Amino acid sequence: MNSIALIILAAIILELLIQICADLLNLRMLSVTLPRELEGYYDPEGYRKSQDYLKVNTRFGWIISLFNLIILLAFWFAKGFPLLDEYIRSLGYGPVMTGIIYIGSLVGLRTLISLPFSIYSTFVIEERFGFNKTTGKVFAADFFKGLIIGVIIGTPLLAGILLFFGYAGSLAWIYCWAAATLYLIAVQYIVPVWIMPLFNKFEPLAEGELKDAIVHYAKSIQFSLKNIYIMDGSKRSGKSNAFFTGFGRNRRIVLFDTLVKQHTVPELVAVLAHEMGHYKKKHIMKSVAAGILQMGAILFVLSIFLSYQGLYDAFFMKSMSIYTGLIFFGMLFSPMEFIIGIAMQALSRRNEYEADRFAVETTGNPAAMSDALKKLSVNNLSNLRPHPLYVFLNYSHPPVLERIRAITGN
Repeated sequence: MNSIALIILAAIILELLIQICADLLNLRMLSVTLPRELEGYYDPEGYRKSQDYLKVNTRFGWIISLFNLIILLAFWFAKGFPLLDEYIRSLGYGPVMTGIIYIGSLVGLRTLISLPFSIYSTFVIEERFGFNKTTGKVFAADFFKGLIIGVIIGTPLLAGILLFFGYAGSLAWIYCWAAATLYLIAVQYIVPVWIMPLFNKFEPLAEGELKDAIVHYAKSIQFSLKNIYIMDGSKRSGKSNAFFTGFGRNRRIVLFDTLVKQHTVPELVAVLAHEMGHYKKKHIMKSVAAGILQMGAILFVLSIFLSYQGLYDAFFMKSMSIYTGLIFFGMLFSPMEFIIGIAMQALSRRNEYEADRFAVETTGNPAAMSDALKKLSVNNLSNLRPHPLYVFLNYSHPPVLERIRAITGN
């Protein structure tokens, strides 16, 4: 085992131990005392249920993580990577097709391994806590649709990366960066119109009090708003949400039908004001720009390691190839990706506070925003008192109590 293998192995185990430590601290934060901010929203049974939901999901997460680690180590040290490579090379395809089949095989294997866990989570855990509305037919349809779309979207991008790194020389990473950036932007336009409707129905918001209130608010902040949709989120889950997606004319604000049923008009306006705040504060564009810069840096470092023999020796490979290098570099880069993820989540939490302030200031109704967050936390069984380390590692949004206190000034 060379130094690269030791670094990767140590990083994988260390990250798992850090996450388990954060989970344990998170569980220790559980308290029988309901926070005063949620008094009148949670009944004792509902509050106990939210804590049970956290415990069950945390323990299930441990099982998944440990199982995945065992499978990875078994495949790695049984020399599964070179054995699979030898078999696919024997099929006699060119380097690009061989690479697509190799990476596709690994992704397919990982998908199959994760499928039983996904089924258990949906039909046992989510069912137990009253969230699951998915039927077996819908689950199966979602799985196969996702698989087909992944192949359609992912294969051309992967083929392009293999071609550039195989034939474009020292500037390959720049060509890949440019192509991947254009591809990423194109997907932002395609997904809202073509992909998302394959999974859910999106109905334009009907005329009435809610639409009038939203349109009036949008005009007050000079926000061009044409596409407001209700999504049939209740088809799969009792949880509720709202989100902003797409660019330009394809820009959409989407409300789950469960959200509309559970909230008053002022609360829904406050939720949408928060989403519009992200756009007005340019959070979305900044996130996209940061993602593009990060992608360029990764591709540059990748271009260096693709020709480093030690990376391949770590996985017992007899020969170097672009496609195996992509897989192995992804594992080597995981510690840095972990750190970058923490930084990006810290930025996201800051943006959430800023969007909350925007909503409160422009609606002039802090109570509506606060009440909306309280109802969301109750309806989604959110953890009200997460440990700071767990938040630091995993939360893209600030804990709900911190958001409420920032809004109310208490």
